Amino acid sequence: MEKEKFYVSLAHLTCTTNRDITPSAFMIEVEPHKARVFQKLFNQIHRLEDSNALRAHIPYLQYHLDGLNHEIDNRVKKVYALIHEFGDDRTKQFVEQLPYFRRN
Repeated sequence: MEKEKFYVSLAHLTCTTNRDITPSAFMIEVEPHKARVFQKLFNQIHRLEDSNALRAHIPYLQYHLDGLNHEIDNRVKKVYALIHEFGDDRTKQFVEQLPYFRRN
């Protein structure tokens, strides 16, 4: 399958071929069926954030002790790993300087 350009925005939780729909932070080249993984992760983040909105009203539960926040963080890390895998050299360098990125 042929690769296409996709524009990914973590701020807007989007992955699209149309650069003008939403501001994007990253351009990747990937087969369309692989790009769907981004949308699946973004949908999971949306659902977790909706659940988190209810939890936010519990004042005694701190962020670092909340499992839902860890689930969101894990998905964001997965998105960055995919951006690293399919991005250009400049994108890879950016992701590699993030504090939670470790190359094995």
